[in-house]
Amino acid sequence: MYVLVAGSHGQVGQHVTRILAESDYDVGGMVRDESQTEDIDALGAEPVVADLTEDVAHAVEGADAVVFAAGSGGEDVWGVDRDGAKNLVDAAEDEGATRFVMLSSINADRPESSPEALREYLRAKAEADDYLRESDLTYTVVRPGPLTNEEGTGRVEIGAEIDRDSAEIPREDVARTLVAALTAEPTHGKTFELGSGDTPIEKAVQSPPDE
Repeated sequence: MYVLVAGSHGQVGQHVTRILAESDYDVGGMVRDESQTEDIDALGAEPVVADLTEDVAHAVEGADAVVFAAGSGGEDVWGVDRDGAKNLVDAAEDEGATRFVMLSSINADRPESSPEALREYLRAKAEADDYLRESDLTYTVVRPGPLTNEEGTGRVEIGAEIDRDSAEIPREDVARTLVAALTAEPTHGKTFELGSGDTPIEKAVQSPPDE
């Protein structure tokens, strides 16, 4: 399976790219900046230069699946986090990809439950999630709690509505969940929240909550 990772130079994206490259996947690491290609190559992936706000058809060409781990860092939530994601969904459909795993955020469906500074971002993510769910792609939307740089534990909690205040999770565990979801059929057509927990990731993705 050839997997394109959008946002492969980001903090979660680098973990996703490395984990995929260390497995049996062929991996394309999508970056916007040509200067980042050496880092992607070092992770074991084929660098693909493309801007989510422009035509990305060439980036998706030949891909069986897409992992969206890109983000604007709060600088352009509507242009990147919403419209960039929608642009990639459209390209994936047009180019024949069938699987799409979206990195979203806890409380995307209830932004009023998060600090005010995050609410515009969460609304943008929610619209991107909805657009993916309305597409013809086989989707999974993963909504982790606040991210940390601690070493991953390999154990998580998956649920329909997790308490954000207790849902901190290492980026590495988020990445491993995104990768595990790729081939976990029970996650097809599912949206779930994610936090640190006691269940091994490979087991957790076999029983996601009903939406």
